[in-house]
Amino acid sequence: GLLSVIQKLKGSSEQELRIVLLGLDNAGKTTLLKRLASEEVSTITPTQGFNIKSVHSHGLKLNVWDIGGQRSIRPYWKKYLGSTDLLIYVIDSADQKRFEETGQELAELTEEESLTGVPLLVFANKQDLVTAAPADEIAEGLNLHTYRDREWQIQACSALSGEGVQDGMNWISSQIMNRKK
Repeated sequence: GLLSVIQKLKGSSEQELRIVLLGLDNAGKTTLLKRLASEEVSTITPTQGFNIKSVHSHGLKLNVWDIGGQRSIRPYWKKYLGSTDLLIYVIDSADQKRFEETGQELAELTEEESLTGVPLLVFANKQDLVTAAPADEIAEGLNLHTYRDREWQIQACSALSGEGVQDGMNWISSQIMNRKK
């Protein structure tokens, strides 16, 4: 509204970031994006292609690209990675049959030249389910401790309830503030 017009006229002091949101299909990426945008999360359909939303958090404008995770779409992920400031990778913590697959996808992503040094936030989603693996076990299984070329964080969350999501956003904010120094 009026505030955004005034900010444009005087030059916004808000820093803009490009965030790519990836993960296997049904991990909860779109639910997470809607949660971040303070939208209703009760009806979510699988993403065909991608969604883009601008989210304002901690004085930052986050342009979040939510890209579908179906196997047929994954080869196209790398086309969206240029100029990425931060990668959010979402894992369905309750779908332990797919941990190996999601780990391979994440390992391939982090080897992409365009993501060299890009901070990584892994949301261990669906922690509200009784079958969910704890975030520390997922981090171990993904060998996150071997990632030496970037800052990373794993955050247990439930995109459905919102629990843990703000903690992840706080980590993103701290990463951006540390980069400014």
